[in-house]
Amino acid sequence: MQNRPSLRLHIPEPVARPGDAPAFDRSLIPEPGDTRRPETTSAEADMRDLPFGLVRVLDDSGEASGPWNPKLPTETLLAGLRAMLLTRAFDERLFRAHRQGKTSFYMKSTGEEAIGAAQSLFLDRDDMCFPTYRVLSWLMARNYPLIDLCNQIFSNEKDPLKGRQLPILYSARDYGFYSLSGNVGSRFGHAVGWAMASAFKGGQSIALAYIGEGTTAEGDFHEALTFASVYRAPVILCVTNNQWAISSFSGIAGADETTFAAKALAYGLPGLRVDGNDFLAVWAATEWAAERARMNLGATLIELYTYRASGHSTSDDPTKYRPADEAEAWPLGDPVERLKTHMIGLGLWDEDRHAALQAELDAEVRAAVKEAEAVGTLGKSKPSVKEMFEGVFKDPDWRVVEQRRELGI
Repeated sequence: MQNRPSLRLHIPEPVARPGDAPAFDRSLIPEPGDTRRPETTSAEADMRDLPFGLVRVLDDSGEASGPWNPKLPTETLLAGLRAMLLTRAFDERLFRAHRQGKTSFYMKSTGEEAIGAAQSLFLDRDDMCFPTYRVLSWLMARNYPLIDLCNQIFSNEKDPLKGRQLPILYSARDYGFYSLSGNVGSRFGHAVGWAMASAFKGGQSIALAYIGEGTTAEGDFHEALTFASVYRAPVILCVTNNQWAISSFSGIAGADETTFAAKALAYGLPGLRVDGNDFLAVWAATEWAAERARMNLGATLIELYTYRASGHSTSDDPTKYRPADEAEAWPLGDPVERLKTHMIGLGLWDEDRHAALQAELDAEVRAAVKEAEAVGTLGKSKPSVKEMFEGVFKDPDWRVVEQRRELGI
């Protein structure tokens, strides 16, 4: 007994902190084409190597190669680029609006725009996305009205959600975008339940959900995977591993031990690890997983390997916990620049057209913001107080009736 070493608790630490040089030495990044693409009908037991690879299509020069190359038509590539650029333009202007006191809160998608754009464009209109914060590009890809986004962010009289959600917690069911929730772990459970209901009713629609890598440490994640596996729910479950969960790095959730895609193995589910900054790779992996779901082969867990280039939100200062230039050192680059470079390489695009599109989208965003500001910004305009009583009870409780009478509404 006396010869035994004293027990020590291991506390994960990031490789670099403020003042240190950025380091991504632990990142597992194979070359494009190195990760095989099995048939969609393959048994899960025959593809347990996939969670340890990385589905990549675009190389550093923007050239597409390998078995996952979806060989998309020009109009799809342009739609994806447009959605990503519009997301970035919108983020920049609305972030400034927050700094001007026009809204109480904002979260940017910078560095993750390819994820929502590719999956939104691929999936059917009747499929349902259960989103997390940084998939605004899903709505941009489906041409959701910018004015509705602005009014919701300003919480003004024309807020489409009637003031019932925090800014950026959008809800657009007609666009396949289920209500956002600050309780991120609920996304997986809700998506699995929705998908199970679709299958129970003999429907044809599938679900897709997002959580961040930090949320894999919560019970909601494991409960959802159990139900998805047991009932072969037609759902795509995406873990957006953007390296940071608010101010705690991904190692706190287990990134130093294995990949997040590997968590699928314990549940008998296929797991894919995908370059989340590669529009083509995200598209291809989603296509593969969706085909399995539609063939009643069940769920797929996808780890989208990316980087949160901006702060967690307007309440966060990332320079307090990571090197200030870490985003520039991210080895998988910028998703917008990578798709742009790919299109230029194909002869489908050029710098002049790119600049013209950016200017056009900036003007669209400015016009929408100006229109929303005319309605009112934070505290200058609000939904009617009577909205708090609407849509709560099918048959109003007597106390609600009395409260409305007391308010004179």
